[in-house]
Amino acid sequence: MTGRDLGAALGVAEEAARWAQRHITSRRPGAGDPEEKAGPGDWVTSVDRDVEDHIRSALLAAFPGDVVIGEEAGASAGAAPAGDGQLTWYIDPIDGTTNFVHGLPGVSVSIAAVDAAGPAVGVVHDVYRDEVFSAVRGEGARVDGVALPSRGEQVGLRGGLLLTEWSGLRPWPGMYGLITDLQDQFTATRILGSCALSLASVGAGRAAGAVLGGHYNPWDVLAGALIAVEAGCVVFDADGVTDDVPMHGLGVARPDVAEAIRRAWQEARARDAEPTP
Repeated sequence: MTGRDLGAALGVAEEAARWAQRHITSRRPGAGDPEEKAGPGDWVTSVDRDVEDHIRSALLAAFPGDVVIGEEAGASAGAAPAGDGQLTWYIDPIDGTTNFVHGLPGVSVSIAAVDAAGPAVGVVHDVYRDEVFSAVRGEGARVDGVALPSRGEQVGLRGGLLLTEWSGLRPWPGMYGLITDLQDQFTATRILGSCALSLASVGAGRAAGAVLGGHYNPWDVLAGALIAVEAGCVVFDADGVTDDVPMHGLGVARPDVAEAIRRAWQEARARDAEPTP
């Protein structure tokens, strides 16, 4: 625990995310923009960089002893590992850059603060709906400042919705099997194009669960996972419930359906691992 005023940290993060939302919605990629990063389909734009620079500057101006790690520029210059009283911030300036490049609306800004006990503050701003999901550890989750109800309803999977994301441009092990198995239980699947929005949407009660079985980074998931947890959701990997945010495959779901989704994921992944006859 940091002993920090996490409410103040949340306020700075929310204001930075609001600035980012206004900046993103007022711009489109121009000539020579976007650029490829790791390979085809892995986009970065000048808007990503501008937003990250602004959020980084806002956080360090307010909390000069903290560490800031962003998707585009890495750790803040001269940053040392966060110690007592410090937070480590993770920024995804545009989660859903491919959507942004093509003019689709599944775009978010994700900001998370982590201390020795794990995720402490999370903000996910749905850019084109201008909607702010937020959470402080132990204080519940909110949408636009309104508290979200705890996700304890016992309604099952039938007629529900699962959210997932590709692993880069590819399916992850067990992805198709999980989707098919849940479709057999009359659960639909959607891919939004933003890990942060997928996780936060489960917390907001708009989907029964989300499974991210492929590659992702801390800035993609920490804020959304905290929002889901603070709304009463369960966090798990394919092998069981966990108290942290796993980086090798992550699921969040309402308590009444979490085990059914986890088991289906585990079984689908095992089938994919079986040798081909």
